[in-house]
This record gives sequence, C-alpha cells and structure tokens, in this order.
Amino acid sequence: MIRIDGGRVRGTTGQDGGRVRGTTGQDGVTVFKGIPFAKAPFGPLRFAAPVPPDPWDGVLAADRFGPRPPQAPMMPGAPSWNPDDGLDILTVNVWTPDAGGSGLPVMVWIYGGAFRFGSADLPLHDGGRLAGQGVVVVTFNYRVGFEGFGHVPGAPGNRAFLDQVAALRWVQGNIAAFGGDPGRVTVFGQSAGAVSIASLLAMPMADGLFGRAIAQSVCGVYFTPAHAERVTREISGRIGSLRDSAPEELVAVSEAIANEDITGNFAKWGPMGFAGLAFAPVVDGEVLPDTPWNALAAGAGRDVDLIVGYTRDEYQMVHAMSGGWSAGLAPAMDALAPSGAESAYRTTHPDISDDDLYVRLMSDWMFRMPSALLADAHTGTTYAYELTWAPSPTFKACHMLDVPLTFGNVSDQMATMLSGDSPDLPGLSEQFRTAWLGFATTGDPGWPRYEAGVATTHLFDVTPSDVDDPEAASHAIWSKTGFPAIA
Repeated sequence: MIRIDGGRVRGTTGQDGGRVRGTTGQDGVTVFKGIPFAKAPFGPLRFAAPVPPDPWDGVLAADRFGPRPPQAPMMPGAPSWNPDDGLDILTVNVWTPDAGGSGLPVMVWIYGGAFRFGSADLPLHDGGRLAGQGVVVVTFNYRVGFEGFGHVPGAPGNRAFLDQVAALRWVQGNIAAFGGDPGRVTVFGQSAGAVSIASLLAMPMADGLFGRAIAQSVCGVYFTPAHAERVTREISGRIGSLRDSAPEELVAVSEAIANEDITGNFAKWGPMGFAGLAFAPVVDGEVLPDTPWNALAAGAGRDVDLIVGYTRDEYQMVHAMSGGWSAGLAPAMDALAPSGAESAYRTTHPDISDDDLYVRLMSDWMFRMPSALLADAHTGTTYAYELTWAPSPTFKACHMLDVPLTFGNVSDQMATMLSGDSPDLPGLSEQFRTAWLGFATTGDPGWPRYEAGVATTHLFDVTPSDVDDPEAASHAIWSKTGFPAIA
C-alpha cells in the first residue's frame, strides 16, 4: 500500500508499503522521487529477478531521486555513477497535477542508453512539463549493462526487462493514489527504451500492464543466448567470479570489452563490430520468447495501440561526434545490408556520397528500418512518424533530438546542443507533446493510422505533414529481413 501523507488518497498493491510525502512546485505539480519498487538487486539478490521492497515506518520523504544504476559515463562530461550513493537503485518517480484526484491518463517513460547507460534522474527526463498538461508521469530506474542484460549461468536473463515489469506492476497497484488511472497507462521510450517497449509487447508477462505504447527509434539488435554467452566468457576471462565482483569493477571490464575488443573487431564480432554493443536483449525463449517483429506478426501486442517512429538522420550524431569516422562503406554493406542494397540505394540517390550513404545505411540498420518493420508487423492500431526537422547542419535530424521535444525540456543542455538553440525548438516540442498527450488521453495522436503497404507517416517539422511511406526506397530494401537475433 502506498499512502500519500495526509491520508487523502490510497492505492493498494497487495503488499505493504508506506506513506510518502512529495514536493509541490509553483506550477501546482507535485513530484515524488525515489520511491522503492523493489529491493536493491545486489548482495544475495544480485543477478536475481526483482523482489518487492520491505515496508517502511513513518513517512518517506520522496524528495530526491534514487541512486543511478552502476554504469560508466555515456560521454565525457556526462553525469557519472557514484558508488557512494548506494545500490538501492530500483526506484520510481511520479509527477502528478492532482494527487487528490482520480482518473488521469498515465505516461510511463523508459529511458534509453545503448543498454549500457541511463537513469531516471537526468534533467532531460523531468516530467513536470508534461504532467502540468494533465497527465501523471512516471519514470523509474532499471538495471543496465551486464547487471541488466549480461548472461549469468543459473540466473534469469533480461533482468532489465524484469525490472521494467516490476515497475509497471507497481504502477498498476499504486498509481490511483497519485490521481492516475491504471486502466489508461501509456509506456513511452526512446532508443534502448523503445527496444524495451517493443520487447514488452512480445512478452506474455507484460500483458495487461499498459494499453498504449510509443516507441521512439527502435534498435534492431537482439542477441541469441550463444552470443550473450560469448560476451560473458570475454568478461569472465578478465574478472573471474561475476557474482563476487564489485559493481564498479564489472562496469570497467564491460566497458573495456565494448570499446577495445568489440568495436571495430569485425572478424570476431561481425555486426557488433559496427554497433559497438556489448549488451542487448536476449531472445532466450523464457523472458523474451521471440524477436518483436516475429512476435507482433503472430499477434502479440494486438490489443495495445502503438505509435512507432524514428528520426530522419538517426546515425548522424554518432558520425559527427566521432569526427566522421566510419568502418567503411563496403564492409558495412557486406556485413549489414540485404543483398543488392548498395545498387538500390544508389539508384534512388544517384548523387549520394559514400560518407552520406554510410550514415544512411547505419541509420536504416540500427533504427529506421527496425522501427518501420515493427509498424508493419503490429496487427493492432498503429501510427507512424518521422522527425524530419533538422535544425543543426552538424547533427541534422539525429538520434535523441526527439527526447527534449517529447518532455518539453527545451532549455536542457542536450536540447540546445542538438538543435543549435533554434527558435523553432519550442514549436516542435509543442507538436510532439500535443500528439503524445492526445494519444495517451484518447488513443489518437492527430494523424491517420498506419496500414502496411500504404505506410502513412506523420512528418514532424516546422510545417508538419502526412505522407505515404516517406522512406519507401529503404523500406523496400529492408522489407525482406526481420532483424533476426545475432548469433
């Protein structure tokens, strides 16, 4: 049971909990931070499925975020994990415009971060602006890196997804206490968060936990158990006992494997040499029965309304921040693309440079076409979009540009870096928030539904529009691949 301090509202979870006290701002939105939804997944619970938290006495001052999951900084200067903050990482945060009310739609954010990074405390993910427009916003932490996705003999796989399911069960049991309607839950997320949503749609244990979903830039990388075991062998060879390792030691070794052994090592790691991913969801037949493309085509998630989309220049930020480094167009085409792809690309884009074609190929392989084919596979109500707004000549319409637009946090450092502080930034954010809030509230984002074959897609730009299959050439190239799990 979670009780708002003062006794005005209550919500039951079937387990004991406690009283919580949030903080109300001048905008009237009350935020509750750092509420535990599971015990710390370390010590005897390390690499285990999440376990419900112990109840607490008195009132929990829910006024600061819980500790970040163990991880390295995503990039130089980015916020870093501090082991001294503790390991009670499985916490949830709630923004509500009416803690004493009821029946508000609920939006639950799942962060991205290449399966290695991410936390709910970033200013970019502050839910206050969205909540102020009439929804309850929830964010939470889940395990990342090896703790969340690594193969551990005798332990459940995809522990990050088990954490997400536990958080969504917490929402079902408690969100009414914060003014939310557990029957109107929309999950939304970007990059690895969008992959999480695609995976939850395919997971029987997530059935009934949400009725709508927004997947922003779904990545196409899934591992077989055999590939996940290969990564574990590499890490174990350097660290010894996984269970006895310190979290910071495991993070350091995992980062070294990703950066020194996997990235660029095409002969040994194949496609992962291009992506540099040490961890990804594992199609283990238990937690995750199949890839989302196969599962959705077979009818999984048909009762969940879905928005799925991507940015036009997904890979451009990675390319620009690496100084224009590329693994080479020819080896990338050979390793990643369907047969005949380069000829098809050049027929459609006859004047394209090798560098721009490399960025297009990587954008299609990593995010754009996995998202498009997920829309094709979904047998329920589907909507598609593409962000074509390109405010910066350096980053263009790149990966992550949609995140500050989604939350309305347009003064965030990431927002201004990616947009060049464009005067159009607030207007584009208004477009996103209007669509996402409309979908969460009524199921309608404001444009026509997506039907495979027609592929009507909403283009977010200074002047938005609806067009049929804006990336038809790439769609045709990739439509015969289902992004199978990597062996």
